[in-house]
Amino acid sequence: MSTATPSTARRLSLAGALRLGRPSDIWFKPACSVVAAVAPPNLTLLVLGRLDLAMYTMAGSLCALYGHNRPYPARARTLARVILGMVGGLAVALVAASLTTDAVVLVTVGALMAAVQKVLCDATRVGPPGNVVLTFISSASLFAPQTPGQVPGHVGLALAAGAWAWLVGMAPGLLRPHGPERRATAHALNAAAAYAAAYADTAHADTRGTGDGHDRTRATAAAAVQAAWQSLLATGARTDRTRRALEHLVVRAEVALAAPADADADPTLLRGWACALRGTGRVPRVAGADDDLLGIDAELSVPQRPLWHRLGPLTPLAARTALGCALAGYTSLALGVGRPYWALVTAASLYQANVTLTWSRGVQRVVGNLLGVLVFAAVVPLAHLHPAVLVLCCLAFNFGAEALIGRNYWLGSVCVTPMALLVTEFARTQDAGQLITERVVDTLVGALVGFGTAVVVTNRRAGDRIEHALTAVERAREQAARLLAGEQPAPRALEAARRTLAAALADLRATADAASGEWWQRALPQERVVLAEQSGHRTLAATVRRQGTHSWDGARTTEDVRP
Repeated sequence: MSTATPSTARRLSLAGALRLGRPSDIWFKPACSVVAAVAPPNLTLLVLGRLDLAMYTMAGSLCALYGHNRPYPARARTLARVILGMVGGLAVALVAASLTTDAVVLVTVGALMAAVQKVLCDATRVGPPGNVVLTFISSASLFAPQTPGQVPGHVGLALAAGAWAWLVGMAPGLLRPHGPERRATAHALNAAAAYAAAYADTAHADTRGTGDGHDRTRATAAAAVQAAWQSLLATGARTDRTRRALEHLVVRAEVALAAPADADADPTLLRGWACALRGTGRVPRVAGADDDLLGIDAELSVPQRPLWHRLGPLTPLAARTALGCALAGYTSLALGVGRPYWALVTAASLYQANVTLTWSRGVQRVVGNLLGVLVFAAVVPLAHLHPAVLVLCCLAFNFGAEALIGRNYWLGSVCVTPMALLVTEFARTQDAGQLITERVVDTLVGALVGFGTAVVVTNRRAGDRIEHALTAVERAREQAARLLAGEQPAPRALEAARRTLAAALADLRATADAASGEWWQRALPQERVVLAEQSGHRTLAATVRRQGTHSWDGARTTEDVRP
């Protein structure tokens, strides 16, 4: 039995939280999409002289931010669900606002809605921007003056704008129908190439592929391969020649990850395939038969876990969100701030997979908002010149937020903050000094109360999830080992076992990373995790060699795309 080391809080870094990363490969897609989705409704309302209704159309328009990493068949479903969730949350908020003006009641409703939105977004893995946009719209709507008779019309505006956002989100599929799958596959190939190159370097240095840097590179590559499979399998049983060719390439990335010392794990070859996936040309067809894909049918036949099974482990996160948002809103009310939903949304935006990541997000939120109010102070005189200028400023900040947020959350918040402040000007011109003061106070209140709640409400289930993940890896490894021990294991069974083991290892690494950043919990079985990963990856390499994949020459066919 391995010795468990006590779980301790990680060092809370300020510089690390604010460090800029590389922009997303597709940063321009959500940035352009949100402008295309927001501009027509807002400009129409401008012409009609009803900019006071822009908050409701923006509820639907902002749904265009979602689903950009998903294949188009899956994106269509995701966008539809996001739109229904957005409109549903808006409807609940407007009904509550029409029935009561008691701020304490409204904050309580907003906190409960924020918790529901958080766990549903995490359980369904809807992707960025997650629950924050949904919570912003529903919380702001709670404090919008409303009568019961106005609710259907306002909800209808949001639904109409959401339908337009759905069209905007799906439009790129007409030009590049396999774009998301190609990007995911290219990312997997590049990550596998980086791991193979790192393995070769450490082997030459006689360290035999060990060390924290090596483990991180392997974990990154495993996550990229798993993400590529999820992208390709998101369309279900539907397939075509392009997707089939992409599946072959992901198999090659998976082989390089499992057996980086073999001849087929050539980083140059893997990067060449990744480069060839750019554009709209035909996908490289690598040598090998469809036997490479025997595990796909088995994977598609496995039913997904019911939603309520996925919600269970998120209970501590739901409690944190509900309590933290409620306390932040109540504190804002006690301080006499007129918009307590700003504090509520700030708290809701903090909660990540663990306390350490929540701290980083809190630092990013505070820095970004404080800089953002300075930008608002500089821009607001210009925005007051004419309503058209106000609309154009909001569009510019919408674009800037999505263009920059991929590098770091705080950088995007520098644009999100003035945009949110300018939206309050759609109904009527307000005192800029008061807006700035209230936003700064609510930001600090939401960040302090929200993080304090995250520390107090512990996540004891983090250790349980590691135990479950370890059990899954051990069972998957034993199944693969039993097949390897046979003289002639069935190719389909061996491939399915390899795929199951690879997925279990990726899940174990993600679970361990999340749990290691959690505070005030029992000791984590760090040594068991390391041993399980090492033995699991050795078994993966053995299955690759048993399948004969080390003898593939990786040759291209005449259908290869031009680089």
